[in-house]
Amino acid sequence: MADKKLRILVTNDDGIRAPGLKVTEAIARTLTDDVWVVAPESEQSGASHSLTLTLPLRLRAADDRHFAVTGTPTDCVMMASAHLLKDQPPDLILSGVNSGINAADDVTYSGTIAGAMEGCALGIPAIALSQCYNYEDRKQIHWDCAEAHGPAVVKKLIETGWPKDVLMNVNFPDCTPDEVAGIQVVAQGVREWQEISIERRVDMRANPYFWIGFRRERFTAKPGTDLGALASKCIAVTPLQLNLTDWKVLQALKHSVDADFGKPAVPSEDSTGALIPAKERAP
Repeated sequence: MADKKLRILVTNDDGIRAPGLKVTEAIARTLTDDVWVVAPESEQSGASHSLTLTLPLRLRAADDRHFAVTGTPTDCVMMASAHLLKDQPPDLILSGVNSGINAADDVTYSGTIAGAMEGCALGIPAIALSQCYNYEDRKQIHWDCAEAHGPAVVKKLIETGWPKDVLMNVNFPDCTPDEVAGIQVVAQGVREWQEISIERRVDMRANPYFWIGFRRERFTAKPGTDLGALASKCIAVTPLQLNLTDWKVLQALKHSVDADFGKPAVPSEDSTGALIPAKERAP
């Protein structure tokens, strides 16, 4: 990938007008001038890896290389790779820069992660980028942190390389560029506690509606995790894999099941087309 001119697809989950999308495009343009932007028409935060199957998708061209899709980040990557760029698919996908952290448990909800995840599923190297900020003061987001350090981080990841079934998750700390203490390659962390908040309201026609949110408490982030790195004002880089199998649990469960039930039957078809276990078949 480093020996050829890169074609980069930029997407996000905050929408086509999001400031973080411009930051990602700026990062991409430090690597190549072959940059395409395909992003949701409206915000899709929390969309995870969902795709649109029951509604038609609309594609709006802002110019010859900037497009908005009435769908999710997954829809955007699909639209780009299978339609807009099908003759020459992208070599790299950059998803973000997200407004807010995408670490620990958040990765399972994140549309930003999903944009990179879909690229990974299609065999395209992908990096998710997120800029942390203080939730108590959302007016100050240090986009300059991601823009200043993003190019070097992305270049290093490209130079190093990673397996096809892995995506890279990069979080920039909530600080100015010169306050960044370094970069750490770390594991996905775990939040100690958070409470789901569902607020009931009533509209002008006396019909109830609801808002879902989270109430989070401060806690001590563990070293060696994405949350720990960010707490130390370090850039956190975490490789995430598509295969969610827990291999340790699989082996333990397999041993337990095999001990009680024996090895599973090898299916075969009889003359009626019904499946029968191998032990019941004539030799």
